[in-house]
Amino acid sequence: MTEINMQDLPVTNISFTTFTLNGYHGLKEWRPILTIPYLLMFLLSVTANSFLILLIISQRALHSPMFVLIGLMAAVDLFWPIFFVPHMLLNFLFDWNQISLSGCLIQMFCIYIFGTFQSTVLLWMSLDRYFAICKPLSYHKYMQVSSFLKYVIVTVIRNVIFITLVVSLAGNRHYCMTNEIDHCFCEHMAIVQLACEDISINNLAGLLTTFLVPTTDFVLITVSYVIIFSSVLKSGRSHSKAVSTCVTHIIIMTVSLGLALIAFLSYRTKNVFSPDMHTLISTMYIVIPSCCNPIIYGLRTKEIREQLLKFIKHGIVLPQ
Repeated sequence: MTEINMQDLPVTNISFTTFTLNGYHGLKEWRPILTIPYLLMFLLSVTANSFLILLIISQRALHSPMFVLIGLMAAVDLFWPIFFVPHMLLNFLFDWNQISLSGCLIQMFCIYIFGTFQSTVLLWMSLDRYFAICKPLSYHKYMQVSSFLKYVIVTVIRNVIFITLVVSLAGNRHYCMTNEIDHCFCEHMAIVQLACEDISINNLAGLLTTFLVPTTDFVLITVSYVIIFSSVLKSGRSHSKAVSTCVTHIIIMTVSLGLALIAFLSYRTKNVFSPDMHTLISTMYIVIPSCCNPIIYGLRTKEIREQLLKFIKHGIVLPQ
């Protein structure tokens, strides 16, 4: 009995360097079945986003700033799930659930970098629509590469600084509580809560990153669309195409940021979500947008839809 109690206590003189990912541990023998929906969503994401990127690259008619940004969004959606879905599927099928601390930190960095870039690309898209509708005569001036890079560089530097801060702080923790992570990938709070030290600074860094990156992007996007719709209503001009694009962005923004914020808040609400529910929400805020974004853009954007129909008709992508 004494030996069992000693094993249950945290080992304070060591720090684990290898972890076990136990996502959906409560489902036990049902875990291999989860391979099917996740694999289908992953294949849909890879296929749809790759095809969308191919269309935009090959078609000169799609080389305007708006479509370049859509292609950039597709690239983000293509690579984002790659950093955890293949490893998760191997975990479900063969119990390949081990990951080193360095591998965990690299995975965390890549997932969060691409996650912040998704909201930032949506912000860039809202700027594109703002200049196209509210300042049409100056659109090419503001959206030429040299001018647009000013907006891009600031947000990219912001994203890299905050994500690097979060990951660096997580890497400096002393992990001696346990080496089992109740998740399918290395999410920030899922791993730092295993530390046997005070994690207040980690929690604060996570909060700051959430509110200064995706939440700030969300507020700026909302403000830009309020200005856009107000401008359209006051002018009485028809901007059905541009407004339709804005509606597409709003749909994607709501789905992406909504799921991400739910996943973030789920770790701050004790005894509300089970570990399996944490895992489901966290994986869905990555996989669902990656699957839906190229389909939504393909169906709602006239130019992309026309190129898709041409591909289906001719079986090849013809340059224009």
